[in-house]
Amino acid sequence: MIHLFEQPKKQGAPIFLLLHGTGGSEQDLIGLVQLFHPDAGYLSVRGAVTENGMPRFFKRLAEGVFDEADLALRTKELMAFIKEKSETYQFSVQELIPVGYSNGANIAANMMFEEALFAQAILLHPMVPRRGIPLPNSEGVNVFIGAGANDPICAASETEELKALFEGAGAHVDVTWSNHGHQLVMPTIESAASWLNNQLTQ
Repeated sequence: MIHLFEQPKKQGAPIFLLLHGTGGSEQDLIGLVQLFHPDAGYLSVRGAVTENGMPRFFKRLAEGVFDEADLALRTKELMAFIKEKSETYQFSVQELIPVGYSNGANIAANMMFEEALFAQAILLHPMVPRRGIPLPNSEGVNVFIGAGANDPICAASETEELKALFEGAGAHVDVTWSNHGHQLVMPTIESAASWLNNQLTQ
């Protein structure tokens, strides 16, 4: 997979797993790293699927309708890639904090539906990736969701359902709402940064 990797500037600083939205690239979310943690590293991945020339992490059948078979395949591929790169770049997968936006948030959530890999995650405008499956025990997992109360792509009910699913598996979930549709806006980023700082200093 096409990707960029940067080691943390200080030992013990987090490594963000950056997962862009539809039509994005591995460059898109790098600007968030400095805002979230000045000493952090990152593994930023480009989605391996294209839709009308736009990179994505998995196929969809229509707006908001996922190709679940492809989602399952691509999730397994991404998890295998992360584990491989943890050996290449000498970090622990448990050190990673996913930061996903839109399509990237959806595959991050689906990885968490598959396996309790991450202690924290920042999901920006995610949807429920799959329904009707048991989630792994997620006690001790903390999730930040940045959502749009008027998001035309990801309804508020999706956010509430995803929160309930994670909490039902034992995770602690904090949701911050904005009124800027599906856009990623600075107040949400600032809320995520404050949330993460609290997580890392507890």
